[in-house]
Amino acid sequence: MKTITVGLLTLTAISATNVYAQDEQQTIRLATTTSTYHSGLLDYLLPEFKKDTGYEVQVLAAGTGKSLRMGQNGDVDLVMTHAPKAEANFVEKGYGVLPRKLMYNDFVVVGPKADPAKVDGSNDVADAFSKIAKISATFVSRGDDSGTHKKELNLWSQSNIEPNFGGYKSVGQGMGPTLNMASELQGYTMTDRGTWLAYQNKVKLSVLVQGDKRLFNPYQVILVNPIRYPDINYQGAKEFSDWLVNPRGQALINNFKLAGQQLFTANAETH
Repeated sequence: MKTITVGLLTLTAISATNVYAQDEQQTIRLATTTSTYHSGLLDYLLPEFKKDTGYEVQVLAAGTGKSLRMGQNGDVDLVMTHAPKAEANFVEKGYGVLPRKLMYNDFVVVGPKADPAKVDGSNDVADAFSKIAKISATFVSRGDDSGTHKKELNLWSQSNIEPNFGGYKSVGQGMGPTLNMASELQGYTMTDRGTWLAYQNKVKLSVLVQGDKRLFNPYQVILVNPIRYPDINYQGAKEFSDWLVNPRGQALINNFKLAGQQLFTANAETH
């Protein structure tokens, strides 16, 4: 009787292990930016992907820097980010493979309607940053090593300004909380347009600076290198990447709208 019980327990354990392994194979771990998360894009795309393939995607939303570090550590199967230089470094060092253009939008500078720095209507972001710094107006920076933060620091550098003036606040938060803080403080901040459209009715801010070619914001999807990390779900990640850049995923990205406005423009190269 004891032998039978042990046998049953062993069979049960083996069965549970097999089910767990199957579940693992059907789960894809995606590290991505808070902008794709807060905009609602993934909530829109992932049910369609699951319907088409059966895969469940587990989303870990962080800044681009943290997302790439998760890929570097083999903690995820693929990344979806928006910091071209950091992404190129990720691939060059052998952490990522098969980088693909996915979509783009742009960054905008938002601020209070009172606009103390008088930047409203400008399409020169360097000039706008200079005016904000000159009067030490409140500027809320994400300060989180995200793609948006990297872009913002690059723009300060292009403006020949050290962002250490009295009104500059680095908060170490995602885009949504940063917008909320800028609204509460009636200060300026820089945001991707997708998250802005998702939050514009929740905050007391307006778009003041847009249209500068330096505010272009491209996104890529990159697989984690399976040679470096053989235990990742490379097959599932590849299927997700393929789905995103092929006509079905690209059409869904283009069709995703908030308040009648398109948030992202698909630009994968499928040839």
